[in-house]
Amino acid sequence: MHPETPARPGALENDKSKLLIAALNGTAIYVLAYYLVWALHQVAKIQASLYYHLRGSWDPSRIVFSLADGEWWRTAIVAVYGVGPAVCLLLGIFAFRWFWKSARAKRGQFKLLLLWVTFHACNAVFGSLLADTFTQSGSWYMTDWLFRLGNAMNVLVALLAGFVQLALGYFGAVAFLQAHDSRTVMRHNNRQLMVVCTIFLPWVAGSVFIALAKLPYLSIQEGLHLLIMGLLAIPLALGCLNEVFSDTVRRPQSTHVAWRLVLLAVLVALAWRTALSPPVIFR
Repeated sequence: MHPETPARPGALENDKSKLLIAALNGTAIYVLAYYLVWALHQVAKIQASLYYHLRGSWDPSRIVFSLADGEWWRTAIVAVYGVGPAVCLLLGIFAFRWFWKSARAKRGQFKLLLLWVTFHACNAVFGSLLADTFTQSGSWYMTDWLFRLGNAMNVLVALLAGFVQLALGYFGAVAFLQAHDSRTVMRHNNRQLMVVCTIFLPWVAGSVFIALAKLPYLSIQEGLHLLIMGLLAIPLALGCLNEVFSDTVRRPQSTHVAWRLVLLAVLVALAWRTALSPPVIFR
């Protein structure tokens, strides 16, 4: 690999402008992927709840059941709290396969959407299990009632899930780099700024936007889900910094703000909030 020629001050400013555009587009994609994954997660959970004739409410942040402890039974608990992660796991595998087999060699933003769907699906399975074990809620009920081996085993499974999340983030770096078709973003001397603009800013800004869009319904559980995405984002950034890969598609699109994606992300958040506020009652 040949050493890169230092860029002129004007070129550096142009690069920063393009990377900030990539940050805005990436944040919109991050938000869209989040809502897609968690919509499927919660719809699957609602369907399982209706199948077992459970009652509760669905608000913009979570599904809350109104059953007493004695009204639950093992099959219902495992099914209701396990179906969401199972659907997300299948979605993540499907999205990554689509990305790897077809989308990564094509122009446009769709391949990045597929990859963020994959990452959010991983977080909905592995990251959420770790977060829910701390709060003894959500998918923790599934592992607790499935294994029935005590809290030590639950913690061990949750820690294992956290390590899986870390590993998936680090080894996903090459795929993440291939999800960008801007020569400016992919230029190796921009790698540190690229990591900030395409990983950390979408994660932080996207999470803040999602949290604000769900107030006052935002739960501690969902806040932890948003935060624990860092277990994937941080090793993903480290992997990108250590990776020398800098190629892109032959004819990449010019860097521009994808206003349709930005508008769609805002509309999806508003639609989600409107549809579930006040909470939807099911029984």
